[in-house]
Amino acid sequence: MQDRETGSWWQQVSGKAIQGPMKGRQLKLVNHDELTFATWRSEAGNGRVLMPDEKIKSSDNYASSNWETEVGKMPVVINPAGPKEIEARSLMVGITVANVAKAYPFDVLKKQNPIVDSINHEPIVLILHSDGKSVRAFSRKIGTESHDFYAAVDSSGIELMDSQTGSHWNFAGLAISGPLQGKQLHQLYSLKDYWFDWKNYHPQTLIYNPH
Repeated sequence: MQDRETGSWWQQVSGKAIQGPMKGRQLKLVNHDELTFATWRSEAGNGRVLMPDEKIKSSDNYASSNWETEVGKMPVVINPAGPKEIEARSLMVGITVANVAKAYPFDVLKKQNPIVDSINHEPIVLILHSDGKSVRAFSRKIGTESHDFYAAVDSSGIELMDSQTGSHWNFAGLAISGPLQGKQLHQLYSLKDYWFDWKNYHPQTLIYNPH
């Protein structure tokens, strides 16, 4: 990214300025969700949608409709190189806790949903929505205690149950029934990214092993 005021260049993933008058400065990270439109709309029925400006016709201002396909053909570099068995464009969900980064293969999450894990002593739970694309991560701490989460078998959508109290939790991390009803899990920053990109920005990243 390039800022208009100084012309400095900023890394997309890290938010660090790497060239120009602002070199070395760091943008504040803002939590975000990467959701399908249907999932987002189900949670934010009155939300607003950012659309292209019809008055701007220049192709220089907007990416082409086949932009992702064309970018997917470009060669990539992983530095330092990671495990050979992981393809460069394998989709990962990356989470960083207190400067410790960990990558979760998206294919593994599809098979093992939710993933209950810990990063740098922080208990986490990673959830894939029933739409197969939307992902969120939460701390498993409720007060001072860590809770274990499982998929709720009787749920028609994505719903979790904690083994300690039997409370049910929705995709937003909110307890919707049981002794903990009304409690909210703390959401963690997560990034759905290609392996080569995550690895380049987080060279010391750990990789989740389901075994």
